[in-house]
Amino acid sequence: MNIFEQGKTLYTQNEFNAALTEAKAEIMSVAIQTTRQAIFLERRACARLLTDMADADDEGAVCTALRNAAEYMVNRLPSQNQ
Repeated sequence: MNIFEQGKTLYTQNEFNAALTEAKAEIMSVAIQTTRQAIFLERRACARLLTDMADADDEGAVCTALRNAAEYMVNRLPSQNQ
């Protein structure tokens, strides 16, 4: 219920609490998505580092292991690669 007093809109405590709850949920949603994106970017950077190390090494077991580790790191959560 809105009460008009001197041109200002005042809200009941329940309306305020409902709006606050909704705002908190939106903030948490954005924070979670941002954190997921940051982790994904960091994982891609680490995989790139492993790939660069593999490129610097001659072909062999170490090179293969580095490439496999990079591929695993990037594909660990396939849903985030979209």
